[in-house]
Amino acid sequence: MSSISTTGLFYIIIFMDLGNPLGIMVMETLKYLLGIAGVSGFGSRSTAEEVTADCPNLRSITAVITGATSGIGFETARVLSMRGARLVLPARSLKAAQETSGRIKAEFPEADITVLPLDLSSLASVRTFVTRFESLNLPLNLLINNAGRFPHEYGLSEDGFDMTFATNYLGHFLLTKLLTRKMVDSAQESGIEGRIVIVTSSIHSWFSGDGFEFLRLLQDNKIAYDGTRVYAWSKLANVLHTKELADRLTKMKAKVRVNCVHPGVVRTGLTRDKDRFFTDLFFFLSSKMVKSIPQAAATTCYAATSPRLSGVSGRYFSDCNEACTSKRGADGIEASRLWTESEAMVGGIWSSVKYSIRPS
Repeated sequence: MSSISTTGLFYIIIFMDLGNPLGIMVMETLKYLLGIAGVSGFGSRSTAEEVTADCPNLRSITAVITGATSGIGFETARVLSMRGARLVLPARSLKAAQETSGRIKAEFPEADITVLPLDLSSLASVRTFVTRFESLNLPLNLLINNAGRFPHEYGLSEDGFDMTFATNYLGHFLLTKLLTRKMVDSAQESGIEGRIVIVTSSIHSWFSGDGFEFLRLLQDNKIAYDGTRVYAWSKLANVLHTKELADRLTKMKAKVRVNCVHPGVVRTGLTRDKDRFFTDLFFFLSSKMVKSIPQAAATTCYAATSPRLSGVSGRYFSDCNEACTSKRGADGIEASRLWTESEAMVGGIWSSVKYSIRPS
């Protein structure tokens, strides 16, 4: 703060007093850069270990974490294991998952970890994983939908869907749908609140238009492929999924909560691409904004374990504090429509209903 001039502070205070959007943006940026704690007691510089330091012992918790073989997912798995949780790690590569298990057990010898194969881009693989998980006769208290990919070229899944949309959203939609009953039953039998954490991104606000019409136009080669827009649509779908699922769980009177999180700007394997020069340049120029992996995993771990969030559902968190989604991400009609289309997609029938393109 000492590097900010008195005049600068004066204008910031005026902006805040007037509710000026620019002032709010400036203050939020300062809070981020300086790691100022929010109402949760944590901020952008808090780590996953720090936010779980006072959480209850997790020895009675069984957690499924997708994408745990590297990056944010690995740190999430490592810290939850440190706190005593039993882990089930799904992965496309069993070798990678076993190596992850070995790394965690080397640090925490008593860690209880099971690895199972799962390719989220394949609906058949998701169903097979759920069958295998259920055969273990374990409870399920925590589901963390963390896995994701950023596209560098157009590709279709074996089910005929855009690969990024299938991996980031649709596979997780089916996985969550098939595991919900297990989570509801586990919560009822144990008395422990079940939690679902969906990792999204602030980039969800970048998408405009109708998502399913966008995918149809891509498949019909009527528009040019835009990887960033595809990624943004998949992340908006994560946010809308959270909202609709929270509403459905509430109507079921289930003791299961679902929230989504933005981990922040972090360099992980997700950002590897062919244009390394531009990627390296971006991260060099934005180095003050980039989080470490332990910091990036903090919001996920906070949403998964914090006693403060008991009963809290359908919310969006950033820097370990509740934040606002885009206007589109808070649209209940949009969320319900997404659910209907998604059920048709995972059921093998892609609805032919055409929706008008709506402005963001």
